[in-house]
Amino acid sequence: QPKLITLTNTMFKLITIAALVASASAFAPASQFSRTTAIHQEIGKGGMADTRDPDAMDDEDPRKSISAAPSFEEYLKQREAEGN
Repeated sequence: QPKLITLTNTMFKLITIAALVASASAFAPASQFSRTTAIHQEIGKGGMADTRDPDAMDDEDPRKSISAAPSFEEYLKQREAEGN
């Protein structure tokens, strides 16, 4: 009987310690992972990734072609001409 009581006390202590360790890890701060989908992007002013490519791109498929964007001055002239 004394060995059974000692074994039971030892098991109870081990289970109690395991439960305390498990519950303490539940309140530990989560590790911070830095994930990004940017592969080859430059970081510009303000810490933002530059995603624009201002150059025109001509492709064999016209649906994939990107025309050159007007300058800001040209845009303002066009806007004035439209009456907006």
